[in-house]
Amino acid sequence: MSEAQLPSVRVEQARELFFGQGRDPAPWIAPHISRSWQRSRPVDHQAIDPEPMALALLRERREQAMRLLNCAQPELDGLAEHATGNGCVVILSDASGLILEEVGSPDFLPKAERIALQPGVEWSEHNRGTNAIGTALAEREALMVLGGEHYLAQNGALGCAAAPIFTGRGEVAGALDISGETVRVNQHALGLVRMAAQQVEHRMLLAEASGHVLRFHARPALIGTAREGLMVIEGGRIVAANRVALELFGRSWDGLLDLDAELFLGTNWPRMAHRRSLLTLPDGRQIATVMERSHAPAAGRPLARAPTNAPAPAMHEATAQADAVQPLLGKAVRVLNEGVPVLVNGETGSGKEVFSRRLHAASRRAAGPFVAVDCASLPETLIESELFGYDEGAFTGARRKGMAGRIREAHGGVLFLDEIAEIPLALQTRLLRVLEERVVTPLGGGQGVAVDFDLVCATHGHLPALVAAGRFRADLMYRVAGFTVALPSLSQRADRHALIARMFMESGGAARHLRLESDALEAMAAYRWPGNVRELRSTLRAVVALADAGDAVTAAMLPAHLLGTPAPASAAACADANANTFAAPPHAEPLMAITRHAIDEALKGSDHDVAKAARRLGVHRSTVYRHLARQRGKPPAH
Repeated sequence: MSEAQLPSVRVEQARELFFGQGRDPAPWIAPHISRSWQRSRPVDHQAIDPEPMALALLRERREQAMRLLNCAQPELDGLAEHATGNGCVVILSDASGLILEEVGSPDFLPKAERIALQPGVEWSEHNRGTNAIGTALAEREALMVLGGEHYLAQNGALGCAAAPIFTGRGEVAGALDISGETVRVNQHALGLVRMAAQQVEHRMLLAEASGHVLRFHARPALIGTAREGLMVIEGGRIVAANRVALELFGRSWDGLLDLDAELFLGTNWPRMAHRRSLLTLPDGRQIATVMERSHAPAAGRPLARAPTNAPAPAMHEATAQADAVQPLLGKAVRVLNEGVPVLVNGETGSGKEVFSRRLHAASRRAAGPFVAVDCASLPETLIESELFGYDEGAFTGARRKGMAGRIREAHGGVLFLDEIAEIPLALQTRLLRVLEERVVTPLGGGQGVAVDFDLVCATHGHLPALVAAGRFRADLMYRVAGFTVALPSLSQRADRHALIARMFMESGGAARHLRLESDALEAMAAYRWPGNVRELRSTLRAVVALADAGDAVTAAMLPAHLLGTPAPASAAACADANANTFAAPPHAEPLMAITRHAIDEALKGSDHDVAKAARRLGVHRSTVYRHLARQRGKPPAH
């Protein structure tokens, strides 16, 4: 018997032991396969392959994982070339194992569909038994599952290599997988997905960071690459780190997160902003570092889109298909498809980025990229290089091969400039020239590059007033505001009943099998929501966190302030009320009260275990520590 045949013989012996005799197969197969088979016992090993979920529901799940999808797209594209040439497919799943995206060999894709290896099917161990996606998520490590190692016999011809993708808090965000015929998947494929997952994690951490970002490595040349260590410091505490950072410091996430940055990094860490330097750690070691200030607010992160064809609760069937922004979207699509820039105007939290993403998806540029730039979050010193790119050696700390810039990344798609009113006056002239000539010249005086994209901008401000005040160029305003969309506030939307019901399900109601009763829906629809959709989403997450699985959520379970503030009867009244809101910030107090109440209840339900309470709420432990410190009236002790 050849060595190549030995693994399959050992797996056959293991299957006979486990499935035929009910005995432990551990001596015959890899430990992670043995553990997974034991976990998979509840799965019927004669199970029929499931049908993919409805397309509308899959679109919702993709919207909820938009950050993951955006950050993984470059790796999907890169791995697709390898996969196609080897008769394989590349798969991206979310944290539950649901396949979100699949690309690769046109020869193998039909075979994959025959065993339900396709978007819209959940490949968790709970549903599909031992498989690379589900087992990598459960084991929290990169691994292969080959042939008969799969729990289900119908997957016995399949070979898969998968690696989990982690957030900066150590939570599983999803998995990358290469699948094909068993002979096509090997250690090389495993190394590719492991490296690609690390790239995605690096990109996600930077995209989500808020506070100080410390880039570091023992080898200075690796700073600025996916092999660098990354650490996020917020409020003086370490709130996130990538796996490279954990390896460099010999720590786990539990042993690093929420530590006082000064105790861990020394007293000099805040003085390293925007320059390369050596940091001497308390134990005497020195590492090369670059400290950056990030301003990525939660508002800049994509919200889940509420699709117009999603099912609505029975109590509001009449309004289920209403969509207050659909007529605006239709007009905007027609204008954008003619190359006319669109300006989206609306109150803070009204869903300007969500609308813009829908606009991109419905436009002629849907197949191209959607490149979002939050102009308010970029420091003035970085916004020019971020937008226009730079050549090698353009400035100290520049990447060795330069950077294309966000405008060039939007080539063939849509460039979305959020809070465009925040672009510094000095750069507005340069932006105007790019919009007129459609040529980008990077910093450093390199060759101009022709670009082709459609433009969507957003602002909560009033551009004509900014022009009158000398803070915004009139010629740029006329260029970006070819067609203006005024988004209604949440209290003005005729479809708010259906919108609230959909967002309730998206915010965890569906996952926990909750039911939103009519009185609760009516109470929320009647509230004025000064923070619009953003405030609604925060409130719904708190309500869902406080409900037990299977509960019927009634008005009595809502925060008290939601039950006493009716929505304005007219748009004019709404405008007056909003004017009062901006003049008098106390309307922010109810949301703070919800947050305090949610944290208190989560602590009670977790026996005052901070880590468990934070997991239940889906927040950093530092948030809970700060809450406790405010109650005690002294600085956080952890």
